[in-house]
Amino acid sequence: MIAIIERFKGYLIAIGAAIVTLIAVYVRGRSTGRAIERQERETQINKQADEARQIVQEVRNETASMDDAAVAADLERWVRKPAGQGRR
Repeated sequence: MIAIIERFKGYLIAIGAAIVTLIAVYVRGRSTGRAIERQERETQINKQADEARQIVQEVRNETASMDDAAVAADLERWVRKPAGQGRR
């Protein structure tokens, strides 16, 4: 029995090394994938924040050029009326 193990010892070591290498590659790939996903998510969040800031600036510019009555009239379209008032 020991003779058989000695005979295949080199093959067993090579198989063990291959398994360890595959596990290391798998773990590294997963961690790299997570880092890439995290970076993409941060990029998307920053893009959405930039778009929101631009919209806010556009609204500020638009309302700054309007008089109070025009702003109030424009807001009436967006504000929900209490129950029993407005359209049904």
